[in-house]
Amino acid sequence: MQEEELVRRARLGDKQALEALLYNNYRIVYGYLLKLTMNEDLTKDLTQDVMVKAITRINTFSGKGKFSTWLVSIASNAYKDNLRRNKKLSNVEFETMEVQSSCNVEETVLQKDEISKIKKVLLDIPAKKREVFILKHYYNFSYEDIAKILKCPIGTVKSRLYYCVRKLRQFLELL
Repeated sequence: MQEEELVRRARLGDKQALEALLYNNYRIVYGYLLKLTMNEDLTKDLTQDVMVKAITRINTFSGKGKFSTWLVSIASNAYKDNLRRNKKLSNVEFETMEVQSSCNVEETVLQKDEISKIKKVLLDIPAKKREVFILKHYYNFSYEDIAKILKCPIGTVKSRLYYCVRKLRQFLELL
């Protein structure tokens, strides 16, 4: 069944259609939030909040864009609300990142160290700029879609992306 039909049926109260929409888009929302928070527990909580909001607000979805774009917009707002509540990101467990298995202990330690440094650089980038980077480079959203999701002008999207890419390039040059 097409997304438009599922949305139409979900707005009419069809629970199975709504369940299918949420199921089809769960990984997008979860992955987006995990990239933003870099904290699995927080990601699970925020993803659940997003799904509840989508269920209770399905009738506010205009249907003009993709359903996933609407969910990512809700996820962005949930993330921002969480930041405002906590004033900063919760502690991140860098060592939980998986490293490819290696027989060489030294190589494993170096890989973990590099991953830790990259995550630190990403966390040092302000959340608003990191959001744009993730939406553009992980989810291939257009500038226009990102502007709609984040409720900001396209020029702001481009400048935030430029800042983030410049910061990452500076870091990579140091490696």
